[in-house]
Amino acid sequence: MFNKLTEQLQKDPKTIVFTEGPDARILEAADKLLKDKILNVILVGEKAEVEEAAKNGGFNIEGAEIINPADYEEMDAMVDAMVELRKGKMSPEDCRANLMKGNYFGTMLVKMGKADCLLGGATYSTADTVRPALQLVKTKPGAHLVSSCFILVKEGAEMLAMGDCAINIDYQDTVDKEGNVTFSAADKLAEVAVETAKTAETFGMDPKVAVLSFSTKGSGKGGTVQLSHDATIKAQALAPEMAIDGELQFDAAVSPVVAATKCQGSKVAGQANTFIFPNIEAGNIGYKIAQRLGGYAAYGPILQGLNAPINDLSRGCDAEEVYKMALITAGLA
Repeated sequence: MFNKLTEQLQKDPKTIVFTEGPDARILEAADKLLKDKILNVILVGEKAEVEEAAKNGGFNIEGAEIINPADYEEMDAMVDAMVELRKGKMSPEDCRANLMKGNYFGTMLVKMGKADCLLGGATYSTADTVRPALQLVKTKPGAHLVSSCFILVKEGAEMLAMGDCAINIDYQDTVDKEGNVTFSAADKLAEVAVETAKTAETFGMDPKVAVLSFSTKGSGKGGTVQLSHDATIKAQALAPEMAIDGELQFDAAVSPVVAATKCQGSKVAGQANTFIFPNIEAGNIGYKIAQRLGGYAAYGPILQGLNAPINDLSRGCDAEEVYKMALITAGLA
């Protein structure tokens, strides 16, 4: 996957902005990206601080553009643009104050076309990466929510995709002031299923999507069983060309023997590679079991549903994870 991404990006280099320029892990990844001529790099931070950190770490960031929000020449235009985007929810003074922060400043660089994509979260929380994206870049046409997936890779094994493991705690109906359901919980989970399948396709997978539960085809009741069942029907309607089935227990999703017993004739059961969880608890536990006990490397969370590729790092990441997430993020641009 990463060899293919490297070849693709070397032919058509994108510009990525890192919101935490002085961080040693970011600098090490930037050094490698620049040396391999894969991406154009923008580092947000005070120039002397970034250069000193690079020198101390022995990293060569020659060729990177270092931008300090405090002396950015186009800040006035950026403030005006953000005021317009926030439509009265933030004063010019509030916008300027927020744009002094790397997460907001980097997001506006993407919004204004100065960068193709953004990677943050080495020191920021997930919320601090997602919030500016929702406020400024916003969701793409047709998307009702932002979700995430992880791509899991194991040497000698096919890739897996899992969603949503990081953003949506659970799925609740959206209702209007009169109490009418305008977008149901099942609609939301169905959208996550389709978006995760599309992300899987982007990275060369042929997604076979299992909407998971503790029930297979009505064998159990209660909990999130009805949600997974209804979401499957809606996802199949949204993307009839895709192989999507549910509700499925995990063993029925991956074991041909169990699938032959529980759900004969399914195009997914027994061969699933894309797994949709009914809430964040199941998703977060599931991908970490695959990572820690199954020996898969987990890349993500890859954010879905936004108007531009903006992704979040784990604060426990290392430079290799930053490098590979940069390739993934730019590959979506």
